[in-house]
Amino acid sequence: MGTKTAAILFTACLLLSACTATKPESAATSNQQDSVASDSGNSAKDQSSVSSPKSSSKQAGSDDHNSAGKTNAQAGKTNAQNDKTSESNETGAATSATTNNKMYHLNKAYNVIPNQQGTEKKVVLLTFDDGPKEAAMINKIIDVLDKHKAKAIFFVNGYRVKEHPELLKLIHDRGQPIGNHSWDHIVLKNRSEPEVKKQIESVQKVVNDITGQAPVFFRPPHGAGGDVGRKVAKENGLLYMTWSVGSLDWTMKKNQPNKTEALLKNVTEQLHPGSNILMHELPWTAEALDSLLIRLEQKGYQLVDPQSIEVPASK
Repeated sequence: MGTKTAAILFTACLLLSACTATKPESAATSNQQDSVASDSGNSAKDQSSVSSPKSSSKQAGSDDHNSAGKTNAQAGKTNAQNDKTSESNETGAATSATTNNKMYHLNKAYNVIPNQQGTEKKVVLLTFDDGPKEAAMINKIIDVLDKHKAKAIFFVNGYRVKEHPELLKLIHDRGQPIGNHSWDHIVLKNRSEPEVKKQIESVQKVVNDITGQAPVFFRPPHGAGGDVGRKVAKENGLLYMTWSVGSLDWTMKKNQPNKTEALLKNVTEQLHPGSNILMHELPWTAEALDSLLIRLEQKGYQLVDPQSIEVPASK
């Protein structure tokens, strides 16, 4: 009986030992599963709190949350990209808004063309070349423009501005736009690029020095700027233009009779929507201007503000 009892006791001990050995393994498996579930929960929690700087800072430096740190870094990168995209979109929207404020542009024939449907097509642009010459004549022209609530581009030559800077200031102070007509009124198309740059950029500088504003319109003398003139104008943010309707006032002589009627006929015979009318600071043009604007208005034309015309951006 002693031997049998001993055998039974021995067998019971073996069974007890086997049971005790399997419990930690099972517990370890359970703990691993719990840990995985916990990590998954934490990962979801971490990802849901990526947008929170406090949550990210708390996780920083923890080896157990490297994956969350990577997630946050990726999210930060994405947010930065989104910010850049947003800034780009805002810049684009601002540029678009700026462009949309400009109601017109010039086409290849230098006519004034609406940017959008619904914008008035029956418009004309008034321009005066070769000044500034005389205060009395400038004031007479601008008095008529003011009477008709009109603006015109005064294309000036640098050598004239240098001689009479007060006349340039007069045009500016009376609220009329000033354009660049080169320094010496020479044909530019066959000149070297350095010479063309000097002719154009010296006018930009002197006008800016006197008025605080550089011109944004450029008309080459004799309508002949060539490729180099176009290039230099664009580099300086200038809108290059000639004209689409010539008044022929420059062909008239002082003692020629009926100059007013001749000028009116020259313009109205060529008149069309978007006309870019070339005139000069001449006594007979100043004399004819009021009659011309009355006739344009009677024909249903509006006088376009040069500031509503698109100009290129400088480099």
